Amino acid sequence: MSQSIPLSVSLSGLHQRNRDLKDAPVNKRVFYLSLQAIFNAIIIGFIAKLLVYLIDGITNLCFYGKFSFAPASPAQNHLGWAVVFVPIAGGIIVGLMARFGSRSITGHGIPEAMEKIIVDDSRIPPAITFLKPLSAAISIGTGGPFGAEGPIIATGGAFGSFTGQLMHISAAERKIILAAGACAGMAAIFGTPLAAVMLAIELLLFEFSPRSIIPVATGCITGAGMHIFLFGSQPVFAMPPIIPVSDTGLLVYIFFGLIIGVIASGISKSVYVIEDLFEKLPTHWMWFPAFGAIAIGVTGYFAPDTMGVGYENIRHLLNGELPLSILLSLSILKYISWSVSLGSGTSGGTLAPLFTIGGAAGALLAISVHKFFPALPVSITLAALVGMASMFAGASRALLTSILFALETTGQSGALLPLLGACIAAYFVSFFLMEGSIMTEKIKRRGINAPDAFQPDVLQSVPVTGFLSKAGSGDTGLPHIYESDDLGFAAEMMGKYNLQELLVLKKGSGREIAGVIKAESILAYYSQQKQKDHDYKSPGKTRRIMVKGRQILKRR
Repeated sequence: MSQSIPLSVSLSGLHQRNRDLKDAPVNKRVFYLSLQAIFNAIIIGFIAKLLVYLIDGITNLCFYGKFSFAPASPAQNHLGWAVVFVPIAGGIIVGLMARFGSRSITGHGIPEAMEKIIVDDSRIPPAITFLKPLSAAISIGTGGPFGAEGPIIATGGAFGSFTGQLMHISAAERKIILAAGACAGMAAIFGTPLAAVMLAIELLLFEFSPRSIIPVATGCITGAGMHIFLFGSQPVFAMPPIIPVSDTGLLVYIFFGLIIGVIASGISKSVYVIEDLFEKLPTHWMWFPAFGAIAIGVTGYFAPDTMGVGYENIRHLLNGELPLSILLSLSILKYISWSVSLGSGTSGGTLAPLFTIGGAAGALLAISVHKFFPALPVSITLAALVGMASMFAGASRALLTSILFALETTGQSGALLPLLGACIAAYFVSFFLMEGSIMTEKIKRRGINAPDAFQPDVLQSVPVTGFLSKAGSGDTGLPHIYESDDLGFAAEMMGKYNLQELLVLKKGSGREIAGVIKAESILAYYSQQKQKDHDYKSPGKTRRIMVKGRQILKRR
């Protein structure tokens, strides 16, 4: 017999918003977010160009004593031993900016953006929009072995967060605007819109949905358009055409990926070991960048190519133009100067240094194969590209970003198969050698765990009808939902109003009671579904074969 319900509190407003979102995940708010992402990306594109000008201007001033914004590298300087003091001066300035401005300008940008997304509703202080590119320009312009991509990603994210705080949007929508701004910055520097979208998915958004991917992709496309407008349309790291890979060659490149994955894990761990050592110094942390800059200056004296952004080094690597001595300095000395300075807490990026170190390591592996196994079909230039991408895949665990970035920056679609094999190998082996990644370890040490998997919500789309209990006479005053709603919405409402149960109504004019959904029923179902991930079962025949095999082994 049906029951009528005159007393229950309606959740009609929330219910309607939930139903609207489910029926139409792409609505006018997604359109407005996309417009905001486009506007932000245009501004961020100009900021990216300004950052490059600042880096070149400071490089020209500090290493060549001239006021010019023409492209410049510290590698051709003639300062002698005085070159040691240039990065130290830059480190002092960065330390003072962090001390009296914001300590958030230190580091390479992505972990800081991840932290704000996870624990602070994507709110980044507006001052970072100005302090981060300025501090990065000083750090890199005075010889810091970093790329411009990390600072512009952080700056783009900060600008997106700032505009998101001015708008009437939710925390989830502000996260989308932050990610769109950050990845528009990457696309503006490198002209890699697809890799930028994947970076957002793998490291910033922690989700894949129409309402998030459309604004982010729109921002990345606009950022790539700004790259064409401001920097040109040629691939950033142009290289000779790739020769088709044989089956034997593919196996060799996958083996290279395994080796690079081991190296990437060691590099990632060493950065934080160095950071721990700096934290033990009996002095204020604002002096750490200056101490770390000593390593930049000393290695820069012996190997000037290790200083600065180093994009030219990557181009030379991919064209096979570097002698063995330079390859060794880029793989060893570049690592030393970069890891020590990054561990000191200065401002800079990780992508370009990892690409440089990985590319040099890949080229060295190919040279070794040519020396000891000359019959194997291995290309030094392709090995450098494979080493670059697999190094970033192993260190950051941004697998698809690494592959797409290598393809987009070189325009070599023929490299897809060896890139895919090597990057998966490096990505796979990294899980056995380190818990986090170079991107997540920093925030993990602060007690913040970034998601490591993107799985569907087990409560979403499971209707409450299969979990109802009989309603009692005292339940009619409970807030109600409808039997067509799912367990996820029921759990959301219980958490919002601190309830242990909700009344469930049948859809129809009579407002009949279908039953009551209890929190314990939802928790039991959630636990049951999660346990299935670790419940390993074998068919009876398979179990008998395994038991028989163990018995045979024991007899031997």
